[in-house]
Amino acid sequence: MDTRTWERPIPAPGVTAQTVALDPALSLPDAGHAVRSAYGTLDQHGEPAIATSATFLPHGTPPPGGWPVIAWAHGTTGLGDDCSPSTQPRSDRDAEYLGHWLRQGYAVVAADYAGLGTPGLLSYLNGASTARGIVDAVVAARADDLPLAPQWALVGQSQGAGAALNTAVRATDLGAPAGLDYRGVVATGAPANIEHLFQWGGPGFPPVALPTGLNIYAAYILAGFREQHPELDVDGLLTPRGREIVDSAEHLCYAEMRDEVESSGFQVSEALERPLKDIPDVFGHLHRYMGTPAAGYDRPVILGQGLLDIDVPAPSALSLAAEMTANAEPLELHVFPDQDHSGTVHAATPAATEFLDRVLG
Repeated sequence: MDTRTWERPIPAPGVTAQTVALDPALSLPDAGHAVRSAYGTLDQHGEPAIATSATFLPHGTPPPGGWPVIAWAHGTTGLGDDCSPSTQPRSDRDAEYLGHWLRQGYAVVAADYAGLGTPGLLSYLNGASTARGIVDAVVAARADDLPLAPQWALVGQSQGAGAALNTAVRATDLGAPAGLDYRGVVATGAPANIEHLFQWGGPGFPPVALPTGLNIYAAYILAGFREQHPELDVDGLLTPRGREIVDSAEHLCYAEMRDEVESSGFQVSEALERPLKDIPDVFGHLHRYMGTPAAGYDRPVILGQGLLDIDVPAPSALSLAAEMTANAEPLELHVFPDQDHSGTVHAATPAATEFLDRVLG
């Protein structure tokens, strides 16, 4: 099923257009059954869009009422149409992590996000758009004759942690009409409050060299923000090299983007010849585009953060945790002093397992 172009009618949000067996090479060892689906959703402009997902079921017989569902929100893979997780083998870390949830007796619905492997551009870190696509993926999977229970929870890492948290504050309202019963969220390495720093982007800012990953994420943010707001003329703020990098970000997957950034020594401080602050209300635009909510959670939340994380540095998620605590949100925070961005996923697994057993039990 090649969904990079789509000439058929787009179904209503949460309605499946096509489902096929997932290529065994793209499945998981712990999956008893796996499918790839194309379904209707709304994109970042509020327009009907086609999106894709993979659904993995555990081995064995489903319990009465079906397998409870984990909606997996994946981390950064890139923006190009060849970067969608359902068309690529999962990383060793993700295969083991998703396999853990299958072994615990949960089905996994893994959305690709609208524009990733489908027409249009992935709106990178756009919380509202991604939230709609994740909920619609679960709705479509349950309506697709799969033995799935209405009880579901969210689990996300990195980009996916931001997506999961944005989904969490919308999950009950978006899912209730389809009979979904949302129970809680696990988020590790959450990219929260990035807009507070990003708004100051400009010539020579930041004044220090950033790790490769942060430069890549910045390019993806600029590409998504530019597409979301053509009226703001983001190109008019970019240097020639900045435009080249942001253009590349629209189609290069993470590994290729890393090679591009590393081979040229690119730093995001070189991308702008005028400050982003030249855009009226730039913080408001960025916050509405990529902000992570600090309030509005109606179900419990786990945040996991490694202090050695240089991809999404600890002040990001910890500042969100402070805001959520001040707002009396139902938060459980786990900090891992000896873990980096990827290591936090596994370090948080015991707490996340107990948590999901409790909220989905």
